[in-house]
Amino acid sequence: MAKPLTTEQLEQTMQQFTAACKQAGLKVTHQRTEIFRHLLSQPDHPSAETLHKRLLPTLPTISLDTVYRTLTTLEQHGLVSRIQTAESQARFEAVYAPHHHLICSRCKRVYDFLWPAIDRLDLPSDIDSWGRIDSKTIVVYGICNSCAGH
Repeated sequence: MAKPLTTEQLEQTMQQFTAACKQAGLKVTHQRTEIFRHLLSQPDHPSAETLHKRLLPTLPTISLDTVYRTLTTLEQHGLVSRIQTAESQARFEAVYAPHHHLICSRCKRVYDFLWPAIDRLDLPSDIDSWGRIDSKTIVVYGICNSCAGH
C-alpha cells in the first residue's frame, strides 16, 4: 500500500500545486487550496458530496456546486484525478505520484498501491497508432480483509 504523505511532503506538494495553478492561469483561491489539501491528506478518495460535507465545518459558505466546478477545473488541468469505479458516484484524488487502486466490491473503499514493475513496462506496440498516452493505471477489484471477516 502507498504510504500517506509526511507533513513535509504535504507542504511541498501544496507548493507545487500553487505553482501549477499559476502556470495554468488559475487563481489560487482558498476553496481550491482546501479542496486539494483535503484530497492530499485523506486516503479514502471521496466523492464530491463527501468532500463538500467534510469541508463545511471549515468553509461554511462553500456550495456543492463550487466543489463540483473546482474538481472539474482541477481535473481538466491534471491536478486531480477521477477514480474509475463500478459505483455511480465519481471519486477523486489529488495527483501527486504514479500509483494504482484496489477497490473493495463490498464496502467500496479505494486503496492506493504501488507497482513499480508495471510502471516501468512499455505498453503493447499494437496501441502505438492509437494516439498519445498520458498515464496508465491498474484498478483491481476484490473483497478487503475487513469485509471478508479476517
